[in-house]
Amino acid sequence: MSTRARPVSASAPLAPLLARLQQVRATSERICAPLAVEDQVIQSMADVSPPKWHLAHVSWFFEAFLLKPYLPGYRTPNPAYDHLFNSYYETHGTPFPRPQRGLLSRPTVAEVLAYRHHVDRCLGELLDAPPAAHAEEINRRIELGLQHEQQHQELLLMDIKHILAQNPLCPAYRDDLPVPPTTSSNKLTWHSYPADLRQIGHAGDAFAFDCERPRHRVFVEAFRLASRPVSNGEYLAFIMDGGYARPELWLADGWTLINQLGWQAPLYWRHGDSGWEEITLGGRRPLDHHAPVCHLSFYEADAYATWAGMRLPTEAEWEVAAVDAPRQGNFYENDYLQPVAATAQAGALQQLFGDVWEWTASAYRPYPGFRPLAGSLGEYNGKFMSGQMVLRGGCCVTPGEHIRATYRNFFYPHMRWQFAGLRLATEA
Repeated sequence: MSTRARPVSASAPLAPLLARLQQVRATSERICAPLAVEDQVIQSMADVSPPKWHLAHVSWFFEAFLLKPYLPGYRTPNPAYDHLFNSYYETHGTPFPRPQRGLLSRPTVAEVLAYRHHVDRCLGELLDAPPAAHAEEINRRIELGLQHEQQHQELLLMDIKHILAQNPLCPAYRDDLPVPPTTSSNKLTWHSYPADLRQIGHAGDAFAFDCERPRHRVFVEAFRLASRPVSNGEYLAFIMDGGYARPELWLADGWTLINQLGWQAPLYWRHGDSGWEEITLGGRRPLDHHAPVCHLSFYEADAYATWAGMRLPTEAEWEVAAVDAPRQGNFYENDYLQPVAATAQAGALQQLFGDVWEWTASAYRPYPGFRPLAGSLGEYNGKFMSGQMVLRGGCCVTPGEHIRATYRNFFYPHMRWQFAGLRLATEA
């Protein structure tokens, strides 16, 4: 599906930004295009949002933080949307309860799409003639809105996978997804880094979220980092060695959790008559032993590292290793929508970007000197800096242009519906 924003004017002051806005907005609708209407209204757990809610929420973001304050005479299609599609901005208004988003049979999918197209048309009007006094702030908020929508594109695919996986029919999101080539994962090797005073965090004028700033000094002890993420086959060895039944490998909260929930393998793994399989966005497939293991909680990643006699890297160690690496990998644009095996590449760290988010040993906390954005936008990241762990590198459903070495993703340690795996580290 394409958006209905009006065509870009060549003379528009912010025409390049509007063109990118149209491209990003169209991608969100393209992600939902293979879904039936019935797929778009399901909320399979409290952490999952119905796909149509995502489409509406990212539009609400532009409406609330750009159109209402900066487009004279702007009128919303429905004032109730400010309540229904506000995710967590308490200083802006009263969000609709997250666990109840699946109860919203109305507005319909068609009405949500009409809302998107209304917002698109009005964004076109705003960018065609932005108020001169606010042009710089409008530009900044458009960029933030684009990055926000790209985050939700990844969330959409995470949530779609979880929704469809609850169905005993195990339907595929897309029947035309390519199957990754069969490749034997190369032998895991180690890369050494000396102890040194380093700088991490984002610097420069390019976009970064507030939680990536400011750039600051950290002392990093000498360490070694594995050349690639842990594979499915390597994680299977942990399972076969009784990894889920050995309390000495687990953090206390993790041990309690896996016993309460009966976890015996990563999310979406199934053991059938022909061996291990996994549910993918392309349907049920035989487990690829050479691809990076995926859909692990922090507790599972940490237990595997303990079993292997290693540990998870800190986010500072990960960034030190990744800062000069090319930002290449298996992203959303590759269209596998599934991790793929590493190819032989002597002397280089592999799969730092794309395939799987990599759990780190670092809590999601503010950097020294952190300052949230002003106003309600300050709720974007800062208020979540409690009880969550940092992941790095992006994954197979992350838009490629969205990721960078300083990007800090974060999830609670029990969560595993995101495309999360691990890379081992150890002292030098």
